[in-house]
Amino acid sequence: MPEVKKPKEIRGQVFINEELCKGCGFCIEFCPSSVLEFSEEFNSKGYHPPRAVRPEACTGCDLCGIYCPDFAIFGVMSKKIA
Repeated sequence: MPEVKKPKEIRGQVFINEELCKGCGFCIEFCPSSVLEFSEEFNSKGYHPPRAVRPEACTGCDLCGIYCPDFAIFGVMSKKIA
């Protein structure tokens, strides 16, 4: 009997440049997986950047990056074997 391979699971990763963030919250609002929330920390400009509270839920769709007016965040897809 031939070996059955497990399907590849697509997961993502989110990258945040906290210093570019102005705390608009678009990334948090448009994330379909509820990965992000506002951090309690301030950046050097006095804004609360987002933080990933559920990074394992990221799909890498990059809606956060698409809606970010300051290019402070982006998501990427990565493949891994399930």
